[in-house]
Amino acid sequence: MTISIKPTASETTIQENGSDVFSIDSSGITMADGKTITGVSGYDTPTTSTGFFALPTGTTAQRPTSPANGYTRYNTDTGFIEAYNTIAGWTDTTSSGNIISVDYLIVAGGGGGGGAYYAGGGGAGGLIADSTSLTAGTTYTITVGAGGTGGTGLSVRGSNGQNSVFSSLTALGGGGGGSYNLSPTRIGLSGGSGGGSSGYEVTFKGGGTVGQGNAGGSGGTYGGGGGGGAGAAGSNGTSVNGGAGGVGLSSSITGSSVFYAGGGGGGGYDGTGGAGGNGGGGRGGESAIDSVAGTANLGGGGGASSGRSGSTVVASAGGSGVVILSILTANYSGITTGSPTVTTSGANTILQFTSSGSYTA
Repeated sequence: MTISIKPTASETTIQENGSDVFSIDSSGITMADGKTITGVSGYDTPTTSTGFFALPTGTTAQRPTSPANGYTRYNTDTGFIEAYNTIAGWTDTTSSGNIISVDYLIVAGGGGGGGAYYAGGGGAGGLIADSTSLTAGTTYTITVGAGGTGGTGLSVRGSNGQNSVFSSLTALGGGGGGSYNLSPTRIGLSGGSGGGSSGYEVTFKGGGTVGQGNAGGSGGTYGGGGGGGAGAAGSNGTSVNGGAGGVGLSSSITGSSVFYAGGGGGGGYDGTGGAGGNGGGGRGGESAIDSVAGTANLGGGGGASSGRSGSTVVASAGGSGVVILSILTANYSGITTGSPTVTTSGANTILQFTSSGSYTA
């Protein structure tokens, strides 16, 4: 069998063993028996086909390196058809899949406790929790704030914790606790939740941020105020005892109820140190007992030092924060950086970031 192609200026003829099989010209395809197939052009031509048109397919990483307006492809990472334009870049073209809902919990790093004698407890990291919408194919940056350092001397307050961020949402680091009785360092710092003030500071204390946390407690004569928590303000110190850290808030975003963002306890000079707030707050120091740091990845404030009868004058650090996302598993892309812990709860996939990273919707 011999197949030959005979092109002319107006048409191309396909022959088998010297006999015409069909010819192609501008009007369509003409078979040897005279039957014609018209409208072979793929442009401006409707179709009644119930089949398919195969698009180029690949991952996000396999997108063309130099795309032009109108490029269209199926993204296997996102599960949607996407198109390119120079203004918006690659965007999902499926309206029902373009917007994805996600629940979030963002907790910043807790503030460090104040140093030296009868100091104030560190404020908890700010806590925000709600839901928001993500755009499929878009990468969202996540930053997990570290806890603040504890005060190290007579006039050294604890430092504020660092902010935690998800996309454009920011939880503010907790305020550091006040130190000793020197002004102004005896006043706790403001933050997501405020730091407690040291003894003798009975009026001022670190302020909290509306929607994220509460103020710290003021000091008593020899008792430092507790740091504020996400659920309540820190308790005031008394004549000898440190104030308790404010309680945090409970969240079940992971599938289990957990308290986050408790305030650090104030230092007790002749009495007891304040208890840490439920949610990772560290206990304040007292005679011969050192303070306790805020719990990592709960955003608790650090316990204040006492400096009394053998306990150290160096306070404890605040706990680091956390960012947790809950996404309907059917919408989960699986594209992350930063090695979050991935679990499931019911119909949702849970991403728990204990260090910075990103998620691509």
